[in-house]
Amino acid sequence: MSTPSTPTYVALIPRSILFGNPEQTGARISPDGQMLGYLAPHDGVLNVWVRNLDGSNARPITHDTTRPIRSFFWQPGGRGIIHLQDQGGDENFHVYLTDVTSGITRNLTPFAGARADILAVERNFPDEMLVSINARDPQYFDVHRIDFRTGDITLDVENPGDVAGWTTDNQLQVQVAHVIRPDGGTTLRLRQPDKSWATLLEAEPEDVLDAHGFDQTGRLLIVSSVEVNAARLLAYNLESKSFEVIAEDPHYDVSGVITNPKTHEIEAVCFERERSTWSHIAPAIAQDVEALSKVSHGDWQLVSRDLADTTWTVQFVVDNGPSTFYLYDRKRRDASLLFTTQPALEPYTLAEMQPISYPARDGLTIHGYLTLPPHSHGPVPLILLVHGGPWARDSWGYRPDTQWLANRGYGVLQVNFRGSTGYGKAHLNAGDREWAGKMHDDLLDAKAWAIEAGYADPQRCAIYGGSYGGYAVLVALAFTPTAFACGVDIVGPSSLLTLINSIPPYWAPALAQFKRRLGDPAVDEQFLRDRSPLYAADAIVAPLLIAQGANDPRVKITESDQIVKAMRDNGKPVEYLVFEDEGHGFARPENRMRFYAAAEAFFATHLGGRAEPQS
Repeated sequence: MSTPSTPTYVALIPRSILFGNPEQTGARISPDGQMLGYLAPHDGVLNVWVRNLDGSNARPITHDTTRPIRSFFWQPGGRGIIHLQDQGGDENFHVYLTDVTSGITRNLTPFAGARADILAVERNFPDEMLVSINARDPQYFDVHRIDFRTGDITLDVENPGDVAGWTTDNQLQVQVAHVIRPDGGTTLRLRQPDKSWATLLEAEPEDVLDAHGFDQTGRLLIVSSVEVNAARLLAYNLESKSFEVIAEDPHYDVSGVITNPKTHEIEAVCFERERSTWSHIAPAIAQDVEALSKVSHGDWQLVSRDLADTTWTVQFVVDNGPSTFYLYDRKRRDASLLFTTQPALEPYTLAEMQPISYPARDGLTIHGYLTLPPHSHGPVPLILLVHGGPWARDSWGYRPDTQWLANRGYGVLQVNFRGSTGYGKAHLNAGDREWAGKMHDDLLDAKAWAIEAGYADPQRCAIYGGSYGGYAVLVALAFTPTAFACGVDIVGPSSLLTLINSIPPYWAPALAQFKRRLGDPAVDEQFLRDRSPLYAADAIVAPLLIAQGANDPRVKITESDQIVKAMRDNGKPVEYLVFEDEGHGFARPENRMRFYAAAEAFFATHLGGRAEPQS
């Protein structure tokens, strides 16, 4: 076995740079191509700013004073900025419109206690927008039409009680209802001329079926795994009831589609393999894609385009540095740098992210990413960073927490265990009813692989994650008490019984999928209890740090409260941080600083890595 290494340390990156606000991010071109909108701090809080393309007349046009604005877009055809905001992390988002000229902000969805989600905007209908709101009944989202000029909001489509989502056509009309059936399967319904609904397509519970709008000929674009393993992009002719396969891969699901916002023609399709790969490039943008591929070695993403489609904003993501935003001129095939999101990071040495794979104990191939401290040789202390969801995946690219840990001297292993998305339905469905089962085995196998390969010091391995990742931490420490030296759990559920019974009301249409993939409390009470670390809290011996947002609507604070109480009642030490103004994660920089300072000191104490002094 290799001898643990003594790393050649690089300069310590301050937490204020890693977890503070970006200097600028999210660049979007205005519809007329004359202005740039972006996110930047204003009095310490991320707000929307606008400026001329030459950089002049930069000014904030929103003035939130507590919670950051995390995304926005331009009103189509106008000079308004649209953004979402909630209160204290409660996820009851409202839609706001700010006039760039006057600076006046209006709340377009002023329904107390309700959540609004933006459903659709269309360039050919610049004065309207469709939103889904659960104001009538917290469980169900109805579709409303908003007039930007007057602020009038009118009911467009009422939810019959089982619709989980909607798809609109190119005339800004709701045409498809996405239904999750009681068995967990999916039904797509088509709206009829008389406004009634008829079944269009169906899929069994093990399959993916989702509608993604209409192309330029009126065909419905569908991402589906029916009859194949990995979800592919199909175009469905409503009249002939025939399918055309647009793009597919035997192992990887379609992860993104670029359609022209004016013509609705499919221009490119993305598959996220080890890195994002674009295929099926339309001739109209082929030269643009070639030009962009020469700008940076990173993965690119088309963020916005003006109405004339002559100017784009493009983001490039790399693994060992901050993201960059470029202004791309299609006539000249030229990209000019707008800004780097965190220029203060550029003087520091960051770590590279290495794609890895290994066989699980039952033979299933598991993919992931390994990030080692710069200049390290031989085994290092390892932190298994477990993603949330769990129906999500880790991806290649810069992550502040990964770089933070690598900079402090830890190897970071991120695993797309069974149940993760992106790798086809066989990989996804292999996680059904395997919380604390084979999904946990995959993480143990990842640790064993890293030790066997000589990357990890077997005596200094920790586990860390949020949401499902936090649950994985609790499972690891409760059910395999000696497997990890310590663990850090962020907003992780401790009991699958209380988790399922307390999901937000608006998740009700998806409850069948939860019961299928986790278990049904009505018939599987003991099974779910056996998979809940709360009831094995007395077995935990490794040091544990838990962090929780008080207003979390998904994993309520009782999930953390109850396991902390159980441990303390059993005389078990546990560090517990509660953030009174946060929800499912930490949006405010000051809260991120507080958490990461505590976690850094915790890891340094129990694994021996470096730590920046706490302020």
